[in-house]
Formats: sequence, structure tokens, C-alpha cells
Amino acid sequence: MNPEHLALIEEFRRSAPSNFKIEFSGDVIIVQASPSAIHERNLSVVRRQFEAHAPDGYLSTGNMDLVSPQVAKLRNPDLTYLPEDAMVTTANEVPAEPALIAVEIVSPSNPENDWVGKLRDYPLMRIPLYLLVDASRKTVTLFGEPEAGRYRMREDADFGESVHIPEPFGFVLDTAVLLPY
Repeated sequence: MNPEHLALIEEFRRSAPSNFKIEFSGDVIIVQASPSAIHERNLSVVRRQFEAHAPDGYLSTGNMDLVSPQVAKLRNPDLTYLPEDAMVTTANEVPAEPALIAVEIVSPSNPENDWVGKLRDYPLMRIPLYLLVDASRKTVTLFGEPEAGRYRMREDADFGESVHIPEPFGFVLDTAVLLPY
């Protein structure tokens, strides 16, 4: 690796906020915000529950760009389920329409993105279910039944209460295992 790049990385590490992850590959330096351990833990706990009830022929994926060109939207949920055949591309984006759900663990530094922006965009992208886990509020909210650019159904629960995840998953999400920020 170029010694000048190493020096730049070290300088950035010293001055950057602690919630940034710095990686490099060859001569490319990658800087991105790192989620907290609680964020990743809550996501893993939710994913584990969905995995036990995922329909055949669907795979879970995190941080996959979902694109809907007809509504000019590109979003990247923390967790989604896509048909296996949608995942046989070298592209870093796939059509949003076959996604079964979008799951977001709300970022404490930018909750508006999940509560406003994605709540606006996911029904337009025809994603049938949107699950929001908000560890700051200690709540879980499920939106469903997209129609006319919005979700018609909403179910709210506090951590510790159950959330009914409809078919094709068909199970009760245990929120008692989630941790607050």
C-alpha cells in the first residue's frame, strides 16, 4: 500500500468521529459510518426470527440496494427478503418489487430517514411490509398493505410486546429480546 495513503488513513482515524469505519482495499480508501453493536445485535435477533419462517425460494440480504426506476427510488434496507433468482447478478442493485419486506433498525443519529423518508418511499416501491425497530423509543412498528403510495395498516408495540408478522412469514415477532439504546 502507498505510504502516503496509510498516513492519510491514520490522520483520518485520529480526527474522525468514533462511529466511522475506515477500510482500504489496494489504493482505495473506504469511509463509512459504522452501526453500533446494539444496532447489529438487534438486527441479528430480528433476522434469526425471520429466518425460521422465511418462505422457500427466498433469501435474506442486508445492505442490498433496492431500486424502483418507475418512481425514481433507490433504498438500502438493513434486512430484506428477495427471491433467489433476483440474487444471481453481479450488480449491486436489484428491483425492489419482488422484496417481501424491508426491515430497518432506526439510526439514532438520523431517525427521520427511517420514519419519514423510507416510510414515504417503501410503499411507492411496492414493498408489502415495512418493519421499524426503534431502539431509542423502545418500539417496533409494522406497516403493511401499500395502496396509493402509503401503507394502510400499522401495528405498534413496545419492546416486550408481540408483533404479528403476516404471511408469507406468518409468525409472532418476539420483541422482548431487543435492547434499547
